[in-house]
Amino acid sequence: MTKHRKRNFVKKKLLLILFGLLVGCLLTEIFLRVIGYSYPIFYTTDYYRGFALQPGVEGHYQREGESWVRINRDGLRDREHAKIKPANTIRVAVLGDSYAEALQVSMEDGFVSVLQGQMQNCQAFAGKSVEIINFGVSGYGTAQELITLRQNVWEYSPDIVLLAFTTNNDISDNARVLKKTDEIPYFVWRDGKLLEDDSFRLTRTFRWRSSALNRAGRWFYDRLRIVQLVHYAQFIVRVRLAEQRNQEPTVASEQTPASRAEDISVENMIYLEPHDENWTEAWRVTEALIQQMHDEVKHRGAKFVLVTGSNAIQVYPDPVVRQNFMKHIGVSTMFYPNLRLKAMAVREDIDLVDLAEPMQAYADQNHVFLHGFGRDIGNGHWNSDGHRLAADLIMQKLCQPK
Repeated sequence: MTKHRKRNFVKKKLLLILFGLLVGCLLTEIFLRVIGYSYPIFYTTDYYRGFALQPGVEGHYQREGESWVRINRDGLRDREHAKIKPANTIRVAVLGDSYAEALQVSMEDGFVSVLQGQMQNCQAFAGKSVEIINFGVSGYGTAQELITLRQNVWEYSPDIVLLAFTTNNDISDNARVLKKTDEIPYFVWRDGKLLEDDSFRLTRTFRWRSSALNRAGRWFYDRLRIVQLVHYAQFIVRVRLAEQRNQEPTVASEQTPASRAEDISVENMIYLEPHDENWTEAWRVTEALIQQMHDEVKHRGAKFVLVTGSNAIQVYPDPVVRQNFMKHIGVSTMFYPNLRLKAMAVREDIDLVDLAEPMQAYADQNHVFLHGFGRDIGNGHWNSDGHRLAADLIMQKLCQPK
């Protein structure tokens, strides 16, 4: 066989292989669409907040729990809402993170939707319709929630602004050194003033995500199920590797607070009083952000309500498990962040609804897990029972006569 024939033979073989791959991909794409598979990216870059929900995206969420998620035209995990408030309507804007966004459950089972249904019978708003709008976005700290209030919330003219605060990570999310990312905005103290640090816009990551090339890649990802499948497979591999690294249990021992802190995760450090400058500053910024939000809402003539949620260990329905946890991290109560925020609320005259302690009492009395799903019951986010109870407790506060 001559070199020319060999070259043609190789070309034909490569073309045949390429054709086979294309046919295989096409058949796989058709199959994935037929069975309804989807694994979209629900988030996109945002000039003000670093990232936000992408309007119009919908698909399955299955990282924790499982639900069908649809993002409305305004980038909210909610039904469509008119910007102009209907007459004779009380509007409630909910700011928060993953507990408000609630991807883990159906939209109807999230506390925002449950609360919407309950408040229609609220005597405090008799004769008026109640409309609740969900501005929650997973991963947001109080800084991004304040920016959301300024950039997005006011055009809906809310009468009540409810901040769903997650003590598990909202304090650390407000400090760059604890959050460990440069891809979002922060607020920092400078010359005695709380100022926004928007330097994330200058980072290489943000510029790349905002580029035309990346948007082209997102176009393919949003439309091709096979690309989504590959992305999900990569995610599963990362999760499995992380699980293997975390299999070795931690043994509690007698330690000083400083040495013990080195063995405690960032999420669990919130149960201790601040032990260093980073946590002291994170708390200082967080409390100032809440106060700033309260002041801006009050200035607009609306009502501000701070809601502190529960963490999984706080409401674990077994006192022995909770006691062992407290012994390990060296505290006498796991409600330190809730108590500190209560004290701040009293000091600043802020309406507060603390869910953690009543949810713990409910979990103990009814022997029910309010967090977690399936094999991971008792960990993670609220399940449907947790959302329903949270809505009940918030409703009792909002429906109190003025």
